[in-house]
Amino acid sequence: MVPFDSAAESVVSASVEDTMDANGLAREPSISSEPGDNRDYAKICQFDAAAAGQIHMEFRELAHQIFEVAAAIPGVAGVRLWQIADGEPTVWQESGILPLPDKIAIEGATSAHASAGTEVYHWVCPVKCSGDIVGVLEFCSPEPMGKDARNSLENLARVASAAWNNTIHRQVAEELSAIVLATKLLNSTLDLGELIKIILQLATRLTGAERGTVFLVNREQNEIWSLVGLGLEEQEIRLPIDRGVAGWVARHAESVRLENVYADPRFEPTVDRRLAYRTRNLLGLPIRSKDGEILGVLELINRKEGSFSAVDEDSLNHLSDHVALALENARLYRELLAKQRMERDLEVARNVQRGLLPERPPDLAGFEISVAYKPSQMVGGDYYDFVPLNPRALLIVIADVEGKGLASALMMANLQATLHTLTVHVHPLEQIVKSVNDMIFSDRRRARLVSMFVAILDQQHRALHYINAGHVPPALIRVDGETVELRNGGTLVGAFPDATFTRGYIELSEGDVLAGYTDGITEAMDAEGNQYGLERLVNMVRRERTASAERIVETALAEVESFSRGSPLDDDRVIFILKVL
Repeated sequence: MVPFDSAAESVVSASVEDTMDANGLAREPSISSEPGDNRDYAKICQFDAAAAGQIHMEFRELAHQIFEVAAAIPGVAGVRLWQIADGEPTVWQESGILPLPDKIAIEGATSAHASAGTEVYHWVCPVKCSGDIVGVLEFCSPEPMGKDARNSLENLARVASAAWNNTIHRQVAEELSAIVLATKLLNSTLDLGELIKIILQLATRLTGAERGTVFLVNREQNEIWSLVGLGLEEQEIRLPIDRGVAGWVARHAESVRLENVYADPRFEPTVDRRLAYRTRNLLGLPIRSKDGEILGVLELINRKEGSFSAVDEDSLNHLSDHVALALENARLYRELLAKQRMERDLEVARNVQRGLLPERPPDLAGFEISVAYKPSQMVGGDYYDFVPLNPRALLIVIADVEGKGLASALMMANLQATLHTLTVHVHPLEQIVKSVNDMIFSDRRRARLVSMFVAILDQQHRALHYINAGHVPPALIRVDGETVELRNGGTLVGAFPDATFTRGYIELSEGDVLAGYTDGITEAMDAEGNQYGLERLVNMVRRERTASAERIVETALAEVESFSRGSPLDDDRVIFILKVL
């Protein structure tokens, strides 16, 4: 006969020895330290279908050892091991001579505080793990059991509980190890495409799925889209968020397991048709951020053996928080890179735009000219230019393209090129503006309007020929303090086809100061919403009229900046000063 204590101890030691070191401490798992190593994936995926079978074999071995010990107890003719899952008892293993399984009796035993039995021929003992009943040992004897036999059975149930605990703790330790390693893999890259590949490698190996896709949610476009798909040759898939199983998961934030996808109305078969593939079963899981926002959906299809189970779902749920955090970090990094690329591109565009504007005003005998430009963004749509027409005539342009930013800057560049082309052949002022109007109106793709002040400065006669095409009127401050606003011209450029423009004319005298500007100057607002206005600009010019043109420009910008302090720079600013000497 096998001694009971020796046999019972072997049950415990067999389930503990692989997880403990010589000092009785949990042994650190041996894993690869290199992210992406195949050994990492192999270690993580030991809880796939094959690994689950390995754990099951360990429990079967445990049950076999329990049976061996029970058989050594005098009078025991049969042993049955019940497993309790979600409160439901099911027969797991049995051996020897036993009556038919009686679930009602077993359910009664699970609610008892100790062992239970209706008669001395039949003995039932609960098996506990961390205080919860996870199983029941049922013993039968052809003759009444003595007190010693019952004590041995209770001791066996206690030792079985300890062994069961050790086996489960080993499984939990391995799962935690796998989660830690998976977290390391997920944090090994900030590249979104590479990260999604890692997620799919982990998910498909853990569940035995043939293929998988990570759908990301685009709230602005109200769609879900995949950057890569494992086994799909990295084809991009975009779907409205109200279609398909993945869309349903994204909208309802709930998991879905389908054994037959074509029997479910939520399944969208168009992807199968497009990829010449047949989906049989499916598992869809929402990917949540730490704030509960749905970042995406992990969709796995066609489990290689059978259908997806609750175990598959639980395995992935253990990783879901880490997946969500890694995706969020990768998304933020992707946005940062895109922002940096945009800033570099805008810096290049800014330099190009600056190259289109004159470096400095021309030197013209009898006149002093200064100008400054301050865009609200890195590039803008305000424009000024000086184009010599002949030794005694200078074309002056101040324009404001509708809007701001890159689109307005592109229109400004087009306007500059058109004006320079037109002035190669000296056309009448009216014809220049009309040609620009027709060019802008015909290009409806851009559909932007332009306000423009165009003038020809006649040096010999000290006169100004001009057309104001919907622009804020420049102010001519006479030496005697009179102010003349230059308004003659017409409507905004690009507003109507075949628009006509009329020319204005004004003579200039020594001491006169002409102030041209864009609406970013006069419409600058203070914190209370009051505009700087033309009156303040004119008063400043009167006050500073004896200063140089450059000094007046600097004062104007400083005064507008001081006035609008506390308010954002919402529009581009151009200030132009022409002094008659």
